[in-house]
Amino acid sequence: MNSAEHTPAQNGTPASDAESSDSSATPLHHESTDELIILRPPTVADGADLWRLADGTGVLDTNTPYAYLLWARDFAATSVIAEVEAEPAGFISGYLKPSDPQTLFIWQVAVDSAFRGRGLAKKMLFELVERTGAARLETTITADNEASLALFTALARRHGTELQRKPLFTEDLFPSQQESGEAHAAEDLYIVELLTTD
Repeated sequence: MNSAEHTPAQNGTPASDAESSDSSATPLHHESTDELIILRPPTVADGADLWRLADGTGVLDTNTPYAYLLWARDFAATSVIAEVEAEPAGFISGYLKPSDPQTLFIWQVAVDSAFRGRGLAKKMLFELVERTGAARLETTITADNEASLALFTALARRHGTELQRKPLFTEDLFPSQQESGEAHAAEDLYIVELLTTD
């Protein structure tokens, strides 16, 4: 994740009273600023904001806006969006592996640069793991992504275990730079086993 400034545009659709009082939303207050932080599953109305947040990082592989709409529709139960004072501030997208429904795979973690320094990524990740009840977590991380390594190491530490690493997607599996316009680094698989509640 880089520190480039990014302010997601409003999607023009105000949240309904039902959405703002959603029982699956987790209200928090930031300790030093007393800002209201809401963590909740995304809805289709959040799809454009998910795309803006991913694109605004400057480092995530940004998928089509359509992909984020589908994600918000089909994988909301295993994803989370963070709002700070009603502004979209970050998200995590994930899914339960079809071959192992006790394993939560985390696909993307994005936090808007304007909202960094509040521990949002950690808050979202911990809330999502607790909400899904997953027994195991997997994600892929490139070797230079220190922020993600620190985030998932913190999750492992919280659960009294260690972050395990295995090779998964080597550079040669991605399209060449000539084909895609960018070189893609290898993505190693990181695993947190035996997730338990505190």
